[in-house]
Amino acid sequence: MEMTEVFERLKKLQDVLVQKYEIEAEIEEAPGRHSKDNELLQRQKQEYINLGKEYEKVKDTVQNLKAQLEETESKREAAEKNMDSITTQREYELLSKEISDAELAAQQLRKDLQKEESVLADLDESMKTAEETIKEQDEYLRASQEQLASDIAEKRVRLEELSKEEGLLIPDLDPEMVFKFERIIKSKNKNGVDKEGGIVAVKGNVCNGCHMILPSQFANEVRKGESVLFCPYCSRVLYYLEGSETENIEDMPLPDEENNQEVDDFLDDDDETETTEDLSMMEEE
Repeated sequence: MEMTEVFERLKKLQDVLVQKYEIEAEIEEAPGRHSKDNELLQRQKQEYINLGKEYEKVKDTVQNLKAQLEETESKREAAEKNMDSITTQREYELLSKEISDAELAAQQLRKDLQKEESVLADLDESMKTAEETIKEQDEYLRASQEQLASDIAEKRVRLEELSKEEGLLIPDLDPEMVFKFERIIKSKNKNGVDKEGGIVAVKGNVCNGCHMILPSQFANEVRKGESVLFCPYCSRVLYYLEGSETENIEDMPLPDEENNQEVDDFLDDDDETETTEDLSMMEEE
């Protein structure tokens, strides 16, 4: 296969892989897309449960106050009836005090009861509002999850299409080269730092991807264009750009250390050792 065709295939393969890896990342991140909405719903449900507990507590207090008020009223009424049967001043004074105390107690109980009934009414209203909010949030989350499931299904269909396109491009290409090319595209796409792509030009002995100066012998091999070569620093596929001999190396940008480090972390030690050995052999020649 002519090298021109190889590079054309690699460029097309790169377009396919970029789309493929982006879709795979979107599918992987999809389950967490509605995590905040789900957390909000769970908090709302817990708040509703807490409101329910508080409502029952206040409700018991209201019932107890009503029972106490009824008992106090009964004592007062009984004392008032006994006023008709008293025979001494002492009995009159005791009954009068009992009636007075009962009236004061009943008055305080009514105030407390009114206060607690107001709290109970507010809690009841809050529970109705919370229940409606939970219902709306639950419906929204369910609809969002259904839409997300539909989107993921569409993305999986697109993935199958891309896989077929990939399968049509890789025959007759060196498997090891394809493997390494796919890894560098995936690494760049994952880190979100790729601006040049996986195939870059060599200008004035400088890789246009990482802007590192290449060994002269290695750069000459790229110029020959007899095989696919990877940059020893950023692992991108290199090609010679016509008319780049006049580029002044001193004018080239400084190396992107952060970008190089990300790629170095991604590559295996075996790949790095193999690249170093290849460069050493070229320099010895």
